[in-house]
Amino acid sequence: MTGVLPSQALETMITAGEITASPAIIPEQIQPASLDLRLGTRAWRVRASFLAGNGRSVMDRLEEFEMHQIDLTDGAVLEKGCVYVVPLMEGLNLPAGVQAVANAKSSTGRLDLLTRTITDGGEEFDRIQPGYHGPLYAEICPRSFSVLVRPGMRLNQIRFRAGQAVLSDAALAALHGETPLVDGDAVIDEGLGFSVDLRPSEGTLVGYRAKPHTGVIDLDRIGEYDPAEYWEEVRSDNGQIILDPGAFYILVSREAVHIPPAYAAEMAPYLAMVGEFRVHYAGFFDPGFGNADAGGAGSRGVLEVRCHEAPFVLEHGQVVGRLVYEQMAEVPEQLYGAGIASNYQGQGLKLSKHFRAG
Repeated sequence: MTGVLPSQALETMITAGEITASPAIIPEQIQPASLDLRLGTRAWRVRASFLAGNGRSVMDRLEEFEMHQIDLTDGAVLEKGCVYVVPLMEGLNLPAGVQAVANAKSSTGRLDLLTRTITDGGEEFDRIQPGYHGPLYAEICPRSFSVLVRPGMRLNQIRFRAGQAVLSDAALAALHGETPLVDGDAVIDEGLGFSVDLRPSEGTLVGYRAKPHTGVIDLDRIGEYDPAEYWEEVRSDNGQIILDPGAFYILVSREAVHIPPAYAAEMAPYLAMVGEFRVHYAGFFDPGFGNADAGGAGSRGVLEVRCHEAPFVLEHGQVVGRLVYEQMAEVPEQLYGAGIASNYQGQGLKLSKHFRAG
């Protein structure tokens, strides 16, 4: 079996003890091509972000960097600008031929909530080597909003793959020829390029910018918050906007994206040479995302953008990121948006699920 492992393979791994959990994994955690990870009961406030490093455990490093511990049992606020490490309820006993990659869930990224997975002996964020046996930890750094969290909340997700799964540019071009992956021409260069939409078909609203001083967001409260209290509208009547250094923006791709059932994709940053900004990549695109037979008919990619050193002019149609497509080992028994709780199928410009729809 070569490729990204589907939901039915994840269930087999759980049964075999290759994915462990206490308490037991619930069905809602299992997505078409990934597994949601749950926060444990305690958080460590640390002085700085860190990796365990070869031969070191995360708990050893926590003793080195710990400032204080926080009991999450009844809910606790993680403060904007601080770094926390939270043991996850899940652990791994990976077989030799299976590696894992983790990423923030879509709603996590749209809140500018930097969430990365670290492991014992780990020398990279979000990348877990074949054969890893041990616990998992989430490093969490709220960047725009302070958040209220509780045990069991699912901020990040993990995907498993056996062998080489990434499609070459030639294979990606052939797939686009068979099943269009975007509406219009495909820009293929180490993945499928996507650009920013700053000329909406109606009106002048092109995105949102996070306000600097806001209240706490309880991550359990869905559709609860007034966007105007947390976001400024970004409008353009000439197809361009100027990004301010340090500011966080929610924008949307010009292209409508399709992920065929036998494939998955991951959003990756574009080359740094295109400008002093970064498109954050918050999550995986599951099989069936944007597909008409799964309720999609094309879904835009939401872009989480942060400008760095200098103000930067972003223009309509500018390529800002790419989708890296991977082959599934098998078609998942359940596709994204087809009868499961999929918040962003058929989406356009959209804030996280915590905010009231306009």
